[in-house]
Amino acid sequence: MMIMIRAIVRPEKADNVLAALMDAGFPAVTKYSVTGRGKQRGIKIGEITYDEIPKTMLMSVVREPDRDFAIKTIIEAARTGAKGAFGDGKIFVTEVEEVYTISSGIKEGLEETA
Repeated sequence: MMIMIRAIVRPEKADNVLAALMDAGFPAVTKYSVTGRGKQRGIKIGEITYDEIPKTMLMSVVREPDRDFAIKTIIEAARTGAKGAFGDGKIFVTEVEEVYTISSGIKEGLEETA
């Protein structure tokens, strides 16, 4: 089985996470800029409230046995300081049902390898 991991991180931490994933053996990552807000409901600076905060989303698909290691790698690279800080981000994990290679049209096997 394959697992899709979507990590929403601070933009200034994205390169740290990408490097950590590469070093950990997870080179395949899709990166894109997103905006949004979490529990903080935006940021107020003076009289101006910013409802949408820039973040970076990193998406990767890993094999089920690598799931916890990949998540730990992301958390360690994305966390601000030893204990983390408000707004460091979120990680969403979902199962991947099917994968197709566009160039060949071949459905990839998702069974775990022993």
